[in-house]
Amino acid sequence: MRILIVEDSQRLRDSLSDGLRSAGYAVDAVGDGRQGLIYARATDYDLIILDMMLPVMDGLTVLNEYRSAHGQSPVLILSARDRVEHRVEGLRGGADDYLVKPFDFDELLARVEALCRRAKGREANTIEIRGVTLDLASQTIRYEDEELVLAPREFSMLRYLMINAGRTISRMELEEHVYDSNRQVWSNAVDSSIAAIRRVLREARAPNLIRTRRGMGYQIDTEQLKESAPR
Repeated sequence: MRILIVEDSQRLRDSLSDGLRSAGYAVDAVGDGRQGLIYARATDYDLIILDMMLPVMDGLTVLNEYRSAHGQSPVLILSARDRVEHRVEGLRGGADDYLVKPFDFDELLARVEALCRRAKGREANTIEIRGVTLDLASQTIRYEDEELVLAPREFSMLRYLMINAGRTISRMELEEHVYDSNRQVWSNAVDSSIAAIRRVLREARAPNLIRTRRGMGYQIDTEQLKESAPR
């Protein structure tokens, strides 16, 4: 899952980037509104975190131009402007959520998880496929009672595949949603990560969920797909 942060405070921008990467997200971060709009139009982000008070182009203008160009990514506004009319202005301008500064990172992370989940048409916190369970709240993947220990990149890739279960995901789409823009992606990186995920599943005696669609990409086998109710 790939997130764009548009925030002019370098200290906050770096803090958010580090925290979200630690939670398993790929992150791009820029410091002014014009750059943010360019990034938002160039990539299909899973979420955009947008400050309102930005240099070059203010956040509300970024949001209006992005939505006018049919940008569909969910947008979470961060702002020190806490009056009701400010929140109403942002939400009516096309934002999906509004968080007032200062905020607790755990609250921001919970809002990020909820927005990403809703954007994929899911209300449940967990997805279970043939005994393998993804918990979006705790950011864990388990098979029966055993947690699957994956490297951050492999975790992000399996999470993206499970959230999009049943749909064939191309290598290019996986790269776009799992890797930051400043990371060099080797030609065999996706294939190597898929092989590592399959190895972990095999060692846990879990079913091999990932089907290779030759010339197309990868697909999660949706046999016995179940979604659990929110906990």
